[in-house]
Amino acid sequence: MTLISDTRELAAFCERIAKSPFVTVDTEFMRERTYWPKLCVVQLGGAEEAAAIDALADGIDLAPVFALMDDRQLLKVFHAGRQDLEIFYHLTGKLPEPIFDTQIAAMVCGFGDAAGYETLVTKLTRAHLDKASRFTDWSARPLTERQIAYALDDVTYLRKVYEKLGKKLAQNGRAEWLAEEIVTLTSPETYDPNPEEVFRRIKTRSASPRYLAVLREIAAWRELEAQRLDLPRSHVLRDESMVEIAHHMPTTPAELARTRGVGRRLAEGSAGAALLAALARGKALAEKDCPQPIDRPAMPNGLGPVTDLLKVLLKMKAEESGAAQRLVASSDDLDLIAAFGEEADVPALRGWRREVFGKDALKLCHGEIGLAVRGKRLDVIVVEPE
Repeated sequence: MTLISDTRELAAFCERIAKSPFVTVDTEFMRERTYWPKLCVVQLGGAEEAAAIDALADGIDLAPVFALMDDRQLLKVFHAGRQDLEIFYHLTGKLPEPIFDTQIAAMVCGFGDAAGYETLVTKLTRAHLDKASRFTDWSARPLTERQIAYALDDVTYLRKVYEKLGKKLAQNGRAEWLAEEIVTLTSPETYDPNPEEVFRRIKTRSASPRYLAVLREIAAWRELEAQRLDLPRSHVLRDESMVEIAHHMPTTPAELARTRGVGRRLAEGSAGAALLAALARGKALAEKDCPQPIDRPAMPNGLGPVTDLLKVLLKMKAEESGAAQRLVASSDDLDLIAAFGEEADVPALRGWRREVFGKDALKLCHGEIGLAVRGKRLDVIVVEPE
C-alpha cells in the first residue's frame, strides 16, 4: 500500500507514471457540508505502480497531479468521472483531457444502463472488491490501511477494466459512440452553471413570467451565496422556501420571517436584506424581460399505445446492439418521436443513436414496419403498402 503525503515524493511518482500509455484516476472527497467538493485523496495508477495521494497532508503541493491532468498527450482513465472532473475543474479552472470513462464505455459495450465499478471488475477481471470503506470519513486523519487499500483498488483494477473495454470498442467499432458521450464530460458548461438559469431546476407552482422573474433572482442570489459561503444550497435556503417567497412576494423582514423555513434570524440579517433586494429586482423587471416558461409542445391525444410500441422497439434494439437502453433514448425522446416524428428534436434521431434505433422508430411510427413474435423472439417485419 502506497500513501504519498510529501510533495517531493509526489513529483517523482508523477514523473514516473507520466511515461505510461495512460493513467487511471479516482478521488475521494467530502461534500455533505460544503458547496464545493473537498478533495481528500487522489488516486493515480500507471502501467506498473499506483499510489494514493493525501490531498490534506500538511504542506503538500498537488501541482504535479495537475500537470498530469493537463498533459494532452496522456490519456486519463476514470470510472463515472463526472464528480472527479468537477473537482479538477474547480481547483484548476481546466478539465483533464483526453479522458476515457469506463462507465460510459461499458454502457456502449453491453454492460447495462449504469454499470458499477464493482460489477465491471467482477465481470472483466473476476476479482471481488471490498467496498466497506466507501462511505467512511475521508477527511479524518490518519487514514486507515483499509481505506488506503480501498482507494488503491479503484485505480489498480481500473487498468484492466480499461484495457478490456478498449479492446471491445476496437472490435465493435464504437469508439466514436464513446467520443460523442465524452464531449459533455469535457465541456466546462457541465460544471459551471449559470446562476441566472438555476431556477429552471426548481419544481415551481406557477408559470407566470413575473413569478419566474422573482424566482430567478432569488435562486441566483442563493447560488452565489452558497458559493461564497461554501455551503450546500439547501443550507442557505431550501427550494420549498424559495417557491413560497416567489409566490407570496414579501416586502419586509417581518413578512419574510413568516415564510416557512426562513425564520427571523435570516430575515432580519444581511442575508434577509439581500434576499428582499433580489425579490425586488424580480418584481421591478420589465414585463418583456421576464423569463418565459419553457414551451412544452402540446401532445396529441392517443399517443400512449404508440409510445408503448416504441418502448418495446427500444428494448429490442438495445439488446441487439448491446448499448444501454438509457443511453440510446429517453422516455421524453419516445414521447416526442411518437408525436412529431422526424420533426422531434431529440438525441435519439441523431448520430449513432439514429442508426441503432431512430430510423426504425420513425418507420414504426409511419407504419412501414411492425413487430411480431416468432417463436420466442421479437422480430421487425416490413409492412407492405396497401
